Amino acid sequence: MNFRSVAQLSDQLLVWSRALPKDFEVIVGVPRSGLLAANLLAMYRNLPLTDVEGLLEGRVFDSGLRARRTQVSLATHREVLVLDDSVNTGDTIRSVRERIATANLPHEVHYAAVYIQPHRDNLVDYYYEILNQPRVFEWNILHGQLLKTVCLDLDGVLCFDPKARENDDGEEYLRFLDTAQPLLKPSKKVGWIVTSRLEKYREATERWLDRSGISYGELVMMDYPDAPTRRSLLARSAFKAEVYRRTGASLFMESSLQQSFEIANLAGRDVLCVGTMQLVRPGVSPLLRPVFRADDVHPPSVARRLARKVIPERARSRILGLTS
Repeated sequence: MNFRSVAQLSDQLLVWSRALPKDFEVIVGVPRSGLLAANLLAMYRNLPLTDVEGLLEGRVFDSGLRARRTQVSLATHREVLVLDDSVNTGDTIRSVRERIATANLPHEVHYAAVYIQPHRDNLVDYYYEILNQPRVFEWNILHGQLLKTVCLDLDGVLCFDPKARENDDGEEYLRFLDTAQPLLKPSKKVGWIVTSRLEKYREATERWLDRSGISYGELVMMDYPDAPTRRSLLARSAFKAEVYRRTGASLFMESSLQQSFEIANLAGRDVLCVGTMQLVRPGVSPLLRPVFRADDVHPPSVARRLARKVIPERARSRILGLTS
């Protein structure tokens, strides 16, 4: 699974902004996902920003009170860059190009995408990276069709985790199940909601999901008599890993970083930790967490960073083949 976080997108756009041609005068974002990338690029270039509708109507976004005195009409700008976050099938960028071409605008319009599928470079003038499927982006992970093939944790993802006093496996917990505060709401149907909640709380959980407007294929819960039994067996991660393998889901999205490591290693597959927005790959020990970057949990890079911290240079070059 290829994953890009908002932090990675920002870093990459900063690098790319220095490499792109310098004569662009306006950045145009393709809604919805392209607006984030366009906003960042416009910020790094200190350029006016608008969306496709704004371009067609000859307006740019308001720049705030401090910038209004110097704001220039879009009509005075010639070089325009239309930017989307990614090109997959190419349908969106083709549609945008057709609309803009039909409008006969008085601009020199260029097209770009941060990420493109292989063999889609003919659809844009500029791109940053060729990124193969399967892939997922932090900024639209809850809005895409990928969700129908995903296992999704419940507490800590769809709603806030219960407080200690609410987690009594009794009246307080029942009250929490009924009044849990929503956290994230997927726009599409989720394949499997996989939770450590017990089967005896299925009816209350289903009521909350229905009331919250969350669509899903299957709700998978742990079948133990009570919470103390579940806790004594330390089986949450093993349970989730088994469901991950059994369903053949494309990705498991988990709230806990610790459990993300455990699920990834038990299932032998990538896990996206929603709590920290990082992709955890199998084969990594949670003991190495202090040296991770938030957007890069990958065994070789982790080993190299750890080596630079704790292994003498001479021994390091022999063990890992690193150069100083």
